[in-house]
Amino acid sequence: MADSNNNCTTITADIPVEHKRWLPKRIILIRHGESTGNKDENAYGNSSDHSIPLTPLGIEQAKKAGTQIMEVLDNKSSSNCDWKVYFYVSPYERTRSTLREMGRAFPKSKVIGVKEECRVREQDFGNFQDAQKMKQLKETRNKFGRFFYRFPEGESGADVYDRVSNFLESLWRDIDMKRLPNNPEDNDLNIVIVSHGLAIRIFLMRWFKWTVEQFESLKSPKNCEFRVMQLGSSGEYSLAVHHDEEKLKAWGLSPEMIEDQKNRALGHEMRGKEHIEECLWFDAFFYPSEDSSEEIISAEDEGKTM
Repeated sequence: MADSNNNCTTITADIPVEHKRWLPKRIILIRHGESTGNKDENAYGNSSDHSIPLTPLGIEQAKKAGTQIMEVLDNKSSSNCDWKVYFYVSPYERTRSTLREMGRAFPKSKVIGVKEECRVREQDFGNFQDAQKMKQLKETRNKFGRFFYRFPEGESGADVYDRVSNFLESLWRDIDMKRLPNNPEDNDLNIVIVSHGLAIRIFLMRWFKWTVEQFESLKSPKNCEFRVMQLGSSGEYSLAVHHDEEKLKAWGLSPEMIEDQKNRALGHEMRGKEHIEECLWFDAFFYPSEDSSEEIISAEDEGKTM
């Protein structure tokens, strides 16, 4: 990968020339600002979920987040080159308003495009929602599991996973076919996705190939909190380039997940030979705990089937 401290060229490295591709330097995922539904769940009984607006606090959070993301992209201590940004935004009122307020921090010359993307919308919970009934349903979801529980007349986390996966395929096509109006030889390209808490966790799960069990441990981003996926030295995206270990722990990443993020940030040359790209969580499938692994070994010694 070209040194971002000296020029703007961002390409993958250490792979055959015919497979190299231009990549955005960062993909930033941000949750919307505080909405009236976050403040009072009764709002969902009077308004459709997609039309729920931001509160005054949510507007201020969005403005602040815009300034913070600008500072990340305009970090002159790490890069002397120009940069551009392309936005994807959920069609919900609270995400569109968040983008509008964030956008006040960005010069027009830096923004090369914006696209409304329905596949990164909020999880569907049904139509108008009774607050008391939703409280009971969410308690049931917590017992059943967030990923597989489907709300009546709504979606499960698995349903969101399917549409986010479909969006990722489109995103890669946009990058591969150079549909984003940017010359990577002149500018660092950054993608910002304005979305919702569950969709962001699902996006990260899909991207980094986390298991359902690992997903269940993740904490939802706070209002206008963002996650920065940045290219590491080998051309892989990692949360550990911009965020420290304590932050990753606070977000619910396990020690194994954090180690994987560090490996991605450092590059292939820093990884051990035992690293298995096809199955990052090998032990999680065959040895979920020390006790169970001992049971498997003893069963094999006795000639028993598993």
